[in-house]
Amino acid sequence: MSLFIESIRIQNKRAWLLDLHQQRMDAVFSYFGKNNPHLLKNYLPKGEYTQEGIYKWRVCYDLSGFIHSQVQAYTLNTPGGFSLVKADQLNYSFKYENREALNKLEKSAGGNTAIFYQNRKITDSSYSNLIFEKDMEWYTPETFLLNGVMRQYLLNTHRIKSRDISLDNLHEFSSFQMINAMIPFGTQKYCIDFIQNLFRD
Repeated sequence: MSLFIESIRIQNKRAWLLDLHQQRMDAVFSYFGKNNPHLLKNYLPKGEYTQEGIYKWRVCYDLSGFIHSQVQAYTLNTPGGFSLVKADQLNYSFKYENREALNKLEKSAGGNTAIFYQNRKITDSSYSNLIFEKDMEWYTPETFLLNGVMRQYLLNTHRIKSRDISLDNLHEFSSFQMINAMIPFGTQKYCIDFIQNLFRD
């Protein structure tokens, strides 16, 4: 049976965006015709982290009722570069523990972090959603693979907008960010030319 995961940011002894993680977990069960028996707040481990620092709370579960969680100190990695990778057949609409398909395509990036596109439409990086800056506004691709909780939060709070972003107009944006539950808005910002195989007219 498939295993699903939620990766939740803990900072100052508070779990970030827990309501959105719960909603996504509920949606997984609902899609498969089941009720979610779990409330994430009941599984938050105690005493495994100090007040200072950032931690990743990783919750692994399946549809039969199995659930396991652990908390680890979190360190943000800085990509050395990005490459566009064609991924027309990739399906990652749920946050599966099995990342074999993602990892296989990641190798096509030649050591860089992969930015996937499908039918010329930009989707996500290999481990985050993406937002792109144009005229001091931030946009996220309509054609995402996985609707991450940080992406949804930023849309809900009107800090970003969704729009068509493709190989044909990607060069019109000045910069971009990776966002996910562990990488909030404003954590890192990259010039669009940091995408090493950027298509231009």
